[in-house]
Amino acid sequence: MIVEDAVGPILRMCDEVESVIRAIQDDNPADLEIVDRGAYVRVQRRGFLRVTRGSLERHLGAGFQMSRFQSIMSAFAGRIRTSSDEIVWYLQSASISSKENPR
Repeated sequence: MIVEDAVGPILRMCDEVESVIRAIQDDNPADLEIVDRGAYVRVQRRGFLRVTRGSLERHLGAGFQMSRFQSIMSAFAGRIRTSSDEIVWYLQSASISSKENPR
């Protein structure tokens, strides 16, 4: 399925990929598409997607470093904003609510 205006990470296959996907699902409960291509997994959603440190720690253990996530992510669609607490993918042209503000 092709998602119009899709944003999100493309993840390398690794031991943690299933846990990372579960963390992303926790933070994005609606309209998330996961496409397994064997060597990589595309996780996407229309317009806005985020993953938080809290969700990653729940699934991968306390102390999970966001820099580790970036080494699992081989590419991404959309624009990206990173911090020590979350990673957000978004479209510049998307209308984003205050709850989903990428600034």
